[in-house]
Amino acid sequence: MNEMLEEKMLFNPDGDTDVRLRRMIGGNTTNLNDFNNLRYQWSNDWYRQAMNNFWIPEEINLSQDLKDYPNLLESERRAYDKILSFLVFLDSLQSANLPNISSYITANEVNLCLHIQTFQECIHSQSYSYMLDTICSPEKRDEILYAWKTDEHLLRRNTFIGDCYNDFLRHRDAQTLVKVLFANYILEGIYFYSGFMFFYNLSRNGKMPGSAQEIRYINRDENTHLWLFRNIILELKKERPDLFTSGLVAQYRQMVETGVQMEIDWGHYVIGDDVPGLSKDLVTTYIRYLGNLRWSNLGFEDVLYPGYEKESEDLAWVSLYSNANMVKTDFFEARSTAYAKSTALVDDL
Repeated sequence: MNEMLEEKMLFNPDGDTDVRLRRMIGGNTTNLNDFNNLRYQWSNDWYRQAMNNFWIPEEINLSQDLKDYPNLLESERRAYDKILSFLVFLDSLQSANLPNISSYITANEVNLCLHIQTFQECIHSQSYSYMLDTICSPEKRDEILYAWKTDEHLLRRNTFIGDCYNDFLRHRDAQTLVKVLFANYILEGIYFYSGFMFFYNLSRNGKMPGSAQEIRYINRDENTHLWLFRNIILELKKERPDLFTSGLVAQYRQMVETGVQMEIDWGHYVIGDDVPGLSKDLVTTYIRYLGNLRWSNLGFEDVLYPGYEKESEDLAWVSLYSNANMVKTDFFEARSTAYAKSTALVDDL
């Protein structure tokens, strides 16, 4: 039977203090933040990395972007506007939904990570607003921010994730929670990436460099969010094999495949073959490769898209922009600098 979940108590003097009894869900937590007794040791590396990743959107100079934006090709400006509308909505949705997940995660060290992620999603939303406030009129900014309500393609993409989140609020059972975890994994690891590729392509063509740098910071954060949800799912696979029966895994696979196809369709719609340096074929190749990578990184051996197991040489430039350990920039010297624990996470892009 599908297990109904109870929201964890906030004040719980009878909670377990033995770390061996701690569980990802369904545990009896005291909610005490004890940084010295962790069941999930990987959360410490994640926490330190996330703390080292702190950044402020206004650090990045967008003066060149203000000059470039009116001179973009119509195809480039259309893609820029629609992709920003998509990104700002989903990061806003993330910051609203992560506390719902946290209410049922009973490993406090993991909740600390989720709280940091929530803060980072707020920073991402702020960065998109900063980009729009800099390059657009207030009227154009509002048009872009709310395009997801009128663009059928965009609304359909948001609905796929949004309905999954709402479904958990209605049912609050273990299987639906795992589907929400997969929806987060899809969002963080697949849904954003043709958009990120678009901004990096503008930069390599000498356009909108500040926007690309904002996206690099966001991309670095998304890498850590992806790693967090991957580990949560892997821990649940060990603790709750009943939530990973062949029938349920088939449902999770279908979710990933749907996410991949939606990202491909979206990339074809907003980028197509009209943006110099990109094409529908490149979008398809990149997103199918990511779909395979995300699925295999959850420990599943079947290949979703045969022939797309390795990154295409034609897309090596994307990794150069998105590499998690190459993002931090000294704004006075414009040189790459490394964070103290930049190697704590494996960038699996």
